[in-house]
Order: sequence, then structure tokens, then C-alpha cells
Amino acid sequence: MDMPVTAYRRLEERYRRIALLRDIDSMLHWDMSTVMPAGAAEPRAEQMAVIKVLCHGLLADPETGEAIAAAQEEGGLDSWQAANLAEMRRQWLHASAVDAALTERLAKATSACEMAWRAARPKGDFAAVRPLLQTVLDLTRRSAEAKAQSLGLTPFDALMDAFEPGVGAKEIDRLFAPLMAALPDLVARITEHQKSKPPLPLEGPFPAAAQRALCRRLMEFLGFDFERGRLDTSLHPFCGGAAGDVRITTRYDESNFTKSVMGVLHETGHALYEQGLPARWRYQPVGRVHSMAIHESQSLLVEMQVCRSRGFLTFAAPMIAEAFGGQGAAWSADNLYRHATRVAPGAIRVDADEATYPLHVLLRYRLEKAMIAGELALADLPAAWNEGMKELLGFTPAHDGEGCLQDIHWFDGAWGYFPSYTLGAMAAAQLFEAATAAEPAIRPAIGKGDFAPLLAWLRTNVHSQASRLRAMDLIHQASGRPLEAGALLRHLERRYLA
Repeated sequence: MDMPVTAYRRLEERYRRIALLRDIDSMLHWDMSTVMPAGAAEPRAEQMAVIKVLCHGLLADPETGEAIAAAQEEGGLDSWQAANLAEMRRQWLHASAVDAALTERLAKATSACEMAWRAARPKGDFAAVRPLLQTVLDLTRRSAEAKAQSLGLTPFDALMDAFEPGVGAKEIDRLFAPLMAALPDLVARITEHQKSKPPLPLEGPFPAAAQRALCRRLMEFLGFDFERGRLDTSLHPFCGGAAGDVRITTRYDESNFTKSVMGVLHETGHALYEQGLPARWRYQPVGRVHSMAIHESQSLLVEMQVCRSRGFLTFAAPMIAEAFGGQGAAWSADNLYRHATRVAPGAIRVDADEATYPLHVLLRYRLEKAMIAGELALADLPAAWNEGMKELLGFTPAHDGEGCLQDIHWFDGAWGYFPSYTLGAMAAAQLFEAATAAEPAIRPAIGKGDFAPLLAWLRTNVHSQASRLRAMDLIHQASGRPLEAGALLRHLERRYLA
């Protein structure tokens, strides 16, 4: 006799369809960012809007809410199923708070705005994209207000909840406070300390083809599976794709290869996380990533903690020199390490060193909170951005292309995302500290190009857990203590001032 289909099993099938639709949307976005012709922007916006509306319809359907309530009544779930049901409910609450018409309008607006941003950014032309960004902001505010009422949160916290469930602005402010109090003085001491030994220049040009070949080689050493992923080029580096098919991108500057190499290593950290998620739960909410701080911790752990370390660069230096035909002291491990750890305030977040990076994030966090609250008009954003850069980093961007236009996030609708970067940096330092304490073989192995011990620890303690635990609980379980700024500050002191 066939067993009756429970409410929970019906939910699993529904959320499986939603996951597959989201994978389709992600692949359309990858195509749009890499190879889609510019003239296809309008039909692509329609296609992506249809996918988002279909996902929203499945999630917001009253039957979904009824099935969730019934599954809660049924009980009898194991720990993974219970966590899956909790994540299903969180997603349903977000979706059911916003009507389908608003979802469709926002999806079309963000697609159109992102394509306009791609044309405006190289020209530094904020005025050209501002009307479309205004539409995105207005619709985002409406969505945030609807979710805030449903979730019992402030509008900005409701937006953040999509990226950091259960973590609001008050918690962010508490976690950031000691870091932001220490960083200005720390950056000043580091820059003074580094004046005595500047790195020797690396003479280019560095052909894009050689950079790409080097990036692929390093990705393979780190453990990236090219049978389930690929590397491409885009205007803004990202990690995307679908379950079982991870797509990462970078951009090449033939006058500076370190940007692409470190960018690829960063995105490889994201990709290793995606490739390490539990296959059993691939198409369920619990098997996906719901905390972008955890995602960012994996990219920053690989790029900052590992690949900018002296041990890694001692291993990689001969490979890097070979890629570009470099010879002499400039291509030594010591000089490459000085390049990789150079602290200098600059305009571009994705190129920033790890000491100044959190200050970039703080600026964006302040500005997006003010825009969502209606306290900062879009017309005043460029000036507010430049003023904030001067205050926090002592640096004024030359034009809006390296100012308020540099990041894709607001233009494609990701409001409330930026705090995840610095939460991720804090978590990366804390997790790597815990990993190397638990497995002393990790550091020596990295110096030999063997990343297996580190990857094994991450697979066990982070990747395989997916969304079974909330982010703060996962960090506490893996590292043995709650998230705090201490590990990151200790790391910066050791690396730059010891």
C-alpha cells in the first residue's frame, strides 16, 4: 500500500520547482552579464520578470501557507526537515507580503536599470541611469514597507532579512562598532609602517589570455571542479549559475594582473562553497545558502586569509612569474607578498585591501539606510558618496564611475546586502583561526599548494551545513564562540604590524 503524501512532502515538491525556476533565472542573469547582446535587454527583462512572477506565485499561494501550517501540525520531522520547514516559512512570509503586480514591476525595473548601469558606469554618467534607479528605489521601498508589516521589522531590516535572516541594523551596528573604532588608527599605523619598504614595480603589460590561464591553474589547485563550473568575463565579477553548475566571472586589466587573479580567487571561495553544499538537499531551501555573510566569509577566507598569505605566495610565485615571463627580484615571493598586502586607500571596493575594505562597506551601509528611509535623495547621492569617501578614507573619487556607480547592487535591486561583506570578513578571520587551531597541518599544506586539509575542514564545518543553522549559530558552532571583531583585528595586527 502506498504511504499517504504528507503536507511536508507536498511542500518539498513545490519548493523543488521554485529552486529550479530560480536556477533558470540565475542562468539568464549569467548570460545577460557575459555574452548577451546589448540589444536583447528588453526581451531579457521580460523573460526574467516572468520567472520571478512564477516563483512568487508558487511561494505566495495561500496553499503554501496552508501546507506549512499543516506540516507544523503533523510533526515527526528530523532536524534537517525541521530546518527546511522553518526556511520554507521564512521565504513564504517574505513572498506573501508583496503582491504579484509589485513583484513583476520590480523585476522588470531592476533588469532595465542593470542594463542601463552597464552603459553608464564606464562613462561615469550617473544622470543617465538615475531615473531608472529612482524607479527601483521607489518600488524597493514599497516592497520593504509591505514586508516590514508582515515580519514585524523596520523596512530596512526587512530588506536585510533576505540576505541575513534574523540580523537587523541594531545587531550590525553593535558588531561593527569595535571594528570601526579601531580601523582608522590601524590603517594609519599600517600605511606608516609600510612606507619603509614599498614593493618593487611589476612591469607589464600582462596579456588577458595569460591572466586567464593563470587563474584557471590556481582555481584547480584550490579544488574548483571544472566539470561543474566555468570561468568567464563580465563588467562586475560575480559567482552565479545554478546548483551543480557554478559560473564565476572576472574582468582583466592588462596593466595590473593582481586585480583579476585576486578577484578570481575571491569568487573561487564562493564557488567552492556552492560546490560543497549537500547534494541530498540541492533543491530545498535548507540545502541552499540563506546567509550572504557566510557566503562572503568563504570568499574572503580564500582570498584574504589564504591567498594573500606569505605561505600561499611562496608556493604561487614561480607559477605567477612563469605566466608572464617575469624574472628578478620583482617576481620573488617576498615582493609579490608586499603587493598583495599593500594597504592604500582607493576608490574601488572590489580592489580594496582588507584593512580599508570595511570602511567601503560602512559608507554604502550608511547611504542605503538613508535612501530607504527617504533621508537621502538620489540626486544628492554622488555628493554624499564623495563626502563619505573623504571622511572615511581620505580619498575623493575622480568621477561617478569610481564613485556611486561602481557597484551593481542597488541597480539590480540588492538593497541591504552590503553589511554581509564585513560580517563575512569578521567570520572569515574567526573561522580560519578556528580551522588552523583545530588542524595545525593546514598552514604548512597551503605553503606546498595542498588545500585539501583546509577544504576538508570547511566541508565538514561550513559547506555541508548549508542552511541547517542560522548564520550566527553556524559561526558559533564552527569556531566555538559568537561572532565578534576580535579575530579580524588580531589578523590585521599580525599580518601588517608584526
